[in-house]
Amino acid sequence: MTKRVALLGKPLHRRHSVVMHNAAFAAAGIDGRYELMEIDESEVPAAVAAARGEDFLGLGVTAPYKPLVASLVDEVEAEAALIGAVNNVVRKSDGRLIGINTDAPGFRAAAEQLMSFPLTGARVVVAGGGGVARAVVYACKHAGVAHLTLGNRTAPREIGSVRAVTLDSDEFRSAVRGADLAVNATTVGMIDPGMTIPVDELPPTATVFDCVYVPAQTPLVAAALERGLRAANGSEMLIAQAAIAFERWTGVSGMDSVMREAVAPLLADPDARA
Repeated sequence: MTKRVALLGKPLHRRHSVVMHNAAFAAAGIDGRYELMEIDESEVPAAVAAARGEDFLGLGVTAPYKPLVASLVDEVEAEAALIGAVNNVVRKSDGRLIGINTDAPGFRAAAEQLMSFPLTGARVVVAGGGGVARAVVYACKHAGVAHLTLGNRTAPREIGSVRAVTLDSDEFRSAVRGADLAVNATTVGMIDPGMTIPVDELPPTATVFDCVYVPAQTPLVAAALERGLRAANGSEMLIAQAAIAFERWTGVSGMDSVMREAVAPLLADPDARA
């Protein structure tokens, strides 16, 4: 029986996840496939119920269905509950569905690789207010950063027990001037034009991490590299979180390099779509 994992969302334009996971299935010798399931909201409950079947290993979940899917599974792991976002679902042998979050550990692995030192004790600024920002905030807090400042494009609010300030506030800009790591966790640079972080105000030793992975070089990453800062987009976060999810579904670890090689052509082509 071919095992299945379906990604639920709408719209589903990119096939990066399909390419990575199907390459991992092949490399691991597993008769499995990862597929896109672009559906309307009214169809989500039936899709989640179908994932209880023996042919399913689990689900991937993306916008706008993360909150809905979280309400339909049997259990949400504590980490995902604290983050407030479920981006994958694991089917247990008895058919129970468990909501998990792989963005937080995926971000931490990618950020620490880029920084070349642990997040522990670092001074971090994060721009964002959605599910990715929540995962980044959780990862930073869990790692024990020394200071964390969260900037939001709209009115100040609390995100993951961290009070957000506006991106144009003196408090955010002051934190930027002392940051070891600056993170963009918004769609700015991919969907929206511009930058969320004033790169020219960062210290010369700072690292810039953009969670956006298409295009390959966002304006934020380009500006940081021009200043001579360490900077990268979110491709390594994408790969790391996917490898973590694959291990949770199959028990097979170490698929990072397989996924990285498989997705490289798509990452190099910003126009690659499903």
